[in-house]
Amino acid sequence: MSGIVFKKTKDLEQISNFYQNVIGMELWQDQDKCKIFEKGNLQLGFCEGDEIDNDGIITFYYNNKKEVDKLYNNGKLEVIEEPKENDKFNIYQFFAKDPEGRTLEFQTFLHNINPFLTGKELLLERRSYREYSEKEIPEEVINKVIDISRYAPTSMNSQSYYFKFIRDEELICDLASIRKTASEPIKKAPMAVAICSDNEQSNRYQQDADIAAYHFMLAARLYNLGTCWIADMDRESIKRKLDIPVDHYIATITPLGYIKDEKDAPSRKDPSKFIR
Repeated sequence: MSGIVFKKTKDLEQISNFYQNVIGMELWQDQDKCKIFEKGNLQLGFCEGDEIDNDGIITFYYNNKKEVDKLYNNGKLEVIEEPKENDKFNIYQFFAKDPEGRTLEFQTFLHNINPFLTGKELLLERRSYREYSEKEIPEEVINKVIDISRYAPTSMNSQSYYFKFIRDEELICDLASIRKTASEPIKKAPMAVAICSDNEQSNRYQQDADIAAYHFMLAARLYNLGTCWIADMDRESIKRKLDIPVDHYIATITPLGYIKDEKDAPSRKDPSKFIR
Protein backbone atom coordinates (compact mmCIF):
# COMPACT_ATOMS: atom_id res chain seq x y z
CA MET A 1 0.00 0.00 0.00
CA SER A 2 1.15 3.52 -0.78
CA GLY A 3 -0.10 6.86 0.53
CA ILE A 4 0.02 10.62 0.06
CA VAL A 5 -0.15 13.38 2.67
CA PHE A 6 -2.12 16.40 1.36
CA LYS A 7 -1.92 19.99 2.61
CA LYS A 8 -3.86 23.10 1.60
CA THR A 9 -1.92 26.09 0.32
CA LYS A 10 -2.77 29.67 -0.60
CA ASP A 11 0.21 29.98 -2.96
CA LEU A 12 0.71 26.79 -4.97
CA GLU A 13 3.39 28.32 -7.20
CA GLN A 14 5.54 29.47 -4.28
CA ILE A 15 5.16 26.17 -2.44
CA SER A 16 5.95 24.20 -5.60
CA ASN A 17 9.12 26.19 -6.12
CA PHE A 18 10.19 25.68 -2.48
CA TYR A 19 9.68 21.93 -2.29
CA GLN A 20 11.28 21.32 -5.69
CA ASN A 21 14.20 23.76 -5.66
CA VAL A 22 15.02 23.97 -1.95
CA ILE A 23 14.04 20.57 -0.57
CA GLY A 24 14.85 18.70 -3.79
CA MET A 25 11.55 16.89 -4.27
CA GLU A 26 10.40 15.84 -7.73
CA LEU A 27 7.01 16.64 -9.22
CA TRP A 28 5.24 13.26 -9.31
CA GLN A 29 1.75 14.30 -10.51
CA ASP A 30 0.51 17.64 -11.77
CA GLN A 31 -3.26 17.84 -11.29
CA ASP A 32 -3.55 21.55 -12.05
CA LYS A 33 -4.79 22.92 -8.72
CA CYS A 34 -3.13 20.04 -6.85
CA LYS A 35 0.51 19.05 -7.25
CA ILE A 36 2.05 15.94 -5.73
CA PHE A 37 5.76 15.86 -4.97
CA GLU A 38 7.96 12.88 -4.22
CA LYS A 39 11.25 12.31 -2.41
CA GLY A 40 12.18 8.75 -1.58
CA ASN A 41 9.21 7.08 0.07
CA LEU A 42 7.46 10.36 0.86
CA GLN A 43 4.70 11.67 -1.41
CA LEU A 44 3.44 15.11 -0.42
CA GLY A 45 0.55 16.87 -2.13
CA PHE A 46 -0.45 20.54 -2.04
CA CYS A 47 -3.85 21.78 -3.22
CA GLU A 48 -5.04 25.36 -3.69
CA GLY A 49 -7.42 26.52 -0.95
CA ASP A 50 -8.66 29.50 1.01
CA GLU A 51 -6.64 28.50 4.08
CA ILE A 52 -3.29 26.93 4.96
CA ASP A 53 -2.80 23.55 6.60
CA ASN A 54 0.24 23.84 8.83
CA ASP A 55 -0.55 21.43 11.64
CA GLY A 56 1.94 18.73 12.60
CA ILE A 57 5.48 18.22 11.31
CA ILE A 58 6.71 17.16 7.88
CA THR A 59 9.78 14.99 8.45
CA PHE A 60 12.45 14.17 5.87
CA TYR A 61 15.02 11.55 6.85
CA TYR A 62 18.35 10.91 5.20
CA ASN A 63 21.09 8.29 5.11
CA ASN A 64 23.59 10.11 7.31
CA LYS A 65 24.61 13.29 9.14
CA LYS A 66 26.45 14.58 6.09
CA GLU A 67 23.23 14.81 4.08
CA VAL A 68 21.38 16.52 6.96
CA ASP A 69 24.18 19.06 7.37
CA LYS A 70 24.12 19.75 3.64
CA LEU A 71 20.48 20.86 3.91
CA TYR A 72 21.24 22.93 7.00
CA ASN A 73 24.13 24.74 5.30
CA ASN A 74 22.45 25.44 1.97
CA GLY A 75 21.33 28.90 3.17
CA LYS A 76 17.86 28.56 1.65
CA LEU A 77 15.94 27.41 4.73
CA GLU A 78 14.37 29.39 7.53
CA VAL A 79 16.14 27.38 10.22
CA ILE A 80 14.67 27.21 13.73
CA GLU A 81 17.64 25.58 15.43
CA GLU A 82 21.00 24.05 14.47
CA PRO A 83 21.46 20.28 14.05
CA LYS A 84 21.98 18.23 17.19
CA GLU A 85 21.70 14.68 18.45
CA ASN A 86 18.47 13.70 20.16
CA ASP A 87 19.36 10.97 22.66
CA LYS A 88 15.71 10.19 23.41
CA PHE A 89 15.04 8.98 19.85
CA ASN A 90 18.65 8.30 18.83
CA ILE A 91 18.47 10.65 15.86
CA TYR A 92 20.38 13.68 14.52
CA GLN A 93 18.00 16.49 13.57
CA PHE A 94 17.19 20.13 12.96
CA PHE A 95 13.97 22.05 12.32
CA ALA A 96 13.02 24.72 9.79
CA LYS A 97 9.93 26.45 8.35
CA ASP A 98 8.53 26.42 4.84
CA PRO A 99 7.25 29.68 3.23
CA GLU A 100 3.77 29.21 4.75
CA GLY A 101 4.99 28.44 8.25
CA ARG A 102 4.85 24.64 8.27
CA THR A 103 7.36 22.98 10.56
CA LEU A 104 9.88 20.81 8.74
CA GLU A 105 12.19 18.30 10.39
CA PHE A 106 15.38 17.00 8.78
CA GLN A 107 16.94 13.99 10.45
CA THR A 108 18.96 10.82 10.21
CA PHE A 109 18.69 7.78 12.43
CA LEU A 110 21.81 7.03 14.47
CA HIS A 111 21.00 3.32 14.64
CA ASN A 112 20.41 0.73 11.96
CA ILE A 113 16.87 0.68 10.64
CA ASN A 114 14.90 -1.54 8.31
CA PRO A 115 15.17 -0.88 4.54
CA PHE A 116 13.60 2.35 3.32
CA LEU A 117 15.26 3.09 -0.02
CA THR A 118 13.04 3.15 -3.07
CA GLY A 119 14.06 1.12 -6.11
CA LYS A 120 15.35 4.25 -7.84
CA GLU A 121 17.38 5.33 -4.80
CA LEU A 122 18.85 1.86 -4.40
CA LEU A 123 20.07 1.77 -7.99
CA LEU A 124 21.45 5.32 -7.82
CA GLU A 125 23.12 4.96 -4.43
CA ARG A 126 24.95 1.65 -4.76
CA ARG A 127 28.69 2.28 -4.46
CA SER A 128 31.93 0.32 -4.26
CA TYR A 129 33.21 0.76 -0.71
CA ARG A 130 36.79 0.12 0.34
CA GLU A 131 36.57 1.17 3.99
CA TYR A 132 34.19 -0.33 6.55
CA SER A 133 33.09 -0.02 10.14
CA GLU A 134 34.37 -2.64 12.59
CA LYS A 135 30.83 -3.31 13.76
CA GLU A 136 29.82 -6.93 13.49
CA ILE A 137 26.92 -7.85 11.22
CA PRO A 138 24.10 -9.64 13.07
CA GLU A 139 23.19 -13.05 11.72
CA GLU A 140 19.61 -11.84 11.40
CA VAL A 141 20.68 -9.16 8.92
CA ILE A 142 22.74 -11.64 6.89
CA ASN A 143 19.73 -13.94 6.68
CA LYS A 144 17.57 -11.07 5.42
CA VAL A 145 20.10 -10.21 2.72
CA ILE A 146 20.22 -13.83 1.58
CA ASP A 147 16.43 -14.05 1.64
CA ILE A 148 16.30 -11.25 -0.93
CA SER A 149 19.31 -12.46 -2.92
CA ARG A 150 17.80 -15.89 -3.53
CA TYR A 151 15.36 -14.27 -5.98
CA ALA A 152 18.16 -13.50 -8.44
CA PRO A 153 17.19 -14.89 -11.86
CA THR A 154 19.01 -17.91 -13.31
CA SER A 155 18.94 -19.90 -16.53
CA MET A 156 15.97 -22.27 -16.50
CA ASN A 157 15.46 -21.35 -12.82
CA SER A 158 18.45 -23.58 -12.02
CA GLN A 159 19.31 -21.55 -8.91
CA SER A 160 22.89 -22.68 -9.40
CA TYR A 161 24.54 -19.96 -7.30
CA TYR A 162 25.52 -20.02 -3.63
CA PHE A 163 27.21 -17.75 -1.08
CA LYS A 164 30.23 -18.71 1.00
CA PHE A 165 30.80 -16.46 4.02
CA ILE A 166 34.40 -16.03 5.15
CA ARG A 167 35.04 -14.88 8.71
CA ASP A 168 38.47 -16.30 9.51
CA GLU A 169 40.80 -13.32 9.89
CA GLU A 170 43.90 -15.12 8.61
CA LEU A 171 42.08 -16.38 5.53
CA ILE A 172 40.61 -12.94 4.85
CA CYS A 173 44.09 -11.37 4.95
CA ASP A 174 45.38 -14.08 2.63
CA LEU A 175 42.62 -13.42 0.10
CA ALA A 176 43.21 -9.67 0.35
CA SER A 177 46.85 -10.11 -0.69
CA ILE A 178 46.20 -12.11 -3.86
CA ARG A 179 45.68 -9.14 -6.19
CA LYS A 180 47.56 -6.62 -4.03
CA THR A 181 45.81 -3.22 -4.04
CA ALA A 182 42.92 -4.54 -6.15
CA SER A 183 41.92 -7.12 -3.51
CA GLU A 184 43.05 -5.15 -0.44
CA PRO A 185 39.48 -3.96 0.45
CA ILE A 186 38.68 -7.56 1.48
CA LYS A 187 40.63 -7.14 4.73
CA LYS A 188 38.98 -3.81 5.55
CA ALA A 189 35.63 -5.47 6.38
CA PRO A 190 34.67 -7.88 9.18
CA MET A 191 33.88 -10.60 6.64
CA ALA A 192 34.04 -11.49 2.96
CA VAL A 193 31.61 -13.36 0.72
CA ALA A 194 32.49 -15.57 -2.22
CA ILE A 195 29.60 -15.68 -4.68
CA CYS A 196 29.80 -18.86 -6.67
CA SER A 197 27.87 -21.20 -8.94
CA ASP A 198 27.78 -24.93 -9.58
CA ASN A 199 28.58 -25.86 -13.19
CA GLU A 200 26.59 -29.10 -12.91
CA GLN A 201 23.35 -27.27 -12.15
CA SER A 202 23.24 -24.90 -15.11
CA ASN A 203 24.55 -24.47 -18.65
CA ARG A 204 24.85 -20.75 -17.92
CA TYR A 205 26.33 -21.03 -14.46
CA GLN A 206 28.75 -18.12 -14.93
CA GLN A 207 25.98 -15.68 -15.85
CA ASP A 208 23.89 -17.07 -12.98
CA ALA A 209 26.61 -16.22 -10.46
CA ASP A 210 27.35 -12.79 -11.96
CA ILE A 211 23.69 -11.78 -11.72
CA ALA A 212 23.38 -13.23 -8.21
CA ALA A 213 26.45 -11.25 -7.13
CA TYR A 214 24.95 -7.95 -8.20
CA HIS A 215 21.61 -8.93 -6.66
CA PHE A 216 23.47 -9.60 -3.41
CA MET A 217 25.21 -6.23 -3.52
CA LEU A 218 21.92 -4.40 -3.98
CA ALA A 219 20.29 -6.37 -1.15
CA ALA A 220 23.25 -5.61 1.13
CA ARG A 221 22.94 -1.88 0.37
CA LEU A 222 19.33 -1.96 1.58
CA TYR A 223 20.65 -2.82 5.04
CA ASN A 224 23.39 -0.16 4.95
CA LEU A 225 26.03 -2.77 4.18
CA GLY A 226 28.81 -1.94 1.76
CA THR A 227 30.37 -4.19 -0.86
CA CYS A 228 33.06 -3.97 -3.52
CA TRP A 229 33.31 -6.12 -6.64
CA ILE A 230 36.73 -7.79 -6.57
CA ALA A 231 37.30 -9.35 -9.99
CA ASP A 232 39.64 -12.11 -11.20
CA MET A 233 39.17 -14.32 -8.12
CA ASP A 234 38.05 -17.40 -10.05
CA ARG A 235 41.35 -19.22 -9.45
CA GLU A 236 42.16 -22.79 -8.50
CA SER A 237 44.42 -21.64 -5.67
CA ILE A 238 41.55 -19.64 -4.13
CA LYS A 239 39.10 -22.52 -4.52
CA ARG A 240 41.47 -24.79 -2.62
CA LYS A 241 41.70 -22.27 0.21
CA LEU A 242 37.91 -21.98 0.40
CA ASP A 243 37.11 -25.65 -0.17
CA ILE A 244 35.23 -24.84 -3.38
CA PRO A 245 35.20 -27.47 -6.17
CA VAL A 246 37.62 -26.58 -8.94
CA ASP A 247 34.91 -26.73 -11.64
CA HIS A 248 32.69 -24.24 -9.82
CA TYR A 249 32.82 -20.56 -10.71
CA ILE A 250 33.60 -17.62 -8.43
CA ALA A 251 32.00 -14.43 -9.74
CA THR A 252 33.59 -12.25 -7.04
CA ILE A 253 34.78 -12.23 -3.48
CA THR A 254 33.37 -9.08 -1.95
CA PRO A 255 34.11 -7.53 1.42
CA LEU A 256 30.94 -7.08 3.48
CA GLY A 257 30.56 -4.59 6.31
CA TYR A 258 28.64 -1.61 7.55
CA ILE A 259 29.38 1.52 5.58
CA LYS A 260 31.92 3.74 7.34
CA ASP A 261 31.59 6.88 5.25
CA GLU A 262 29.09 7.62 2.50
CA LYS A 263 30.53 8.35 -0.92
CA ASP A 264 29.30 10.81 -3.49
CA ALA A 265 28.36 9.36 -6.85
CA PRO A 266 31.18 9.50 -9.42
CA SER A 267 30.49 11.52 -12.54
CA ARG A 268 28.49 9.85 -15.28
CA LYS A 269 28.31 10.44 -19.01
CA ASP A 270 25.23 12.03 -20.50
CA PRO A 271 22.38 9.47 -21.02
CA SER A 272 22.60 9.95 -24.79
CA LYS A 273 26.17 8.58 -24.77
CA PHE A 274 24.87 5.16 -23.67
CA ILE A 275 22.56 4.73 -26.67
CA ARG A 276 23.98 3.44 -29.94
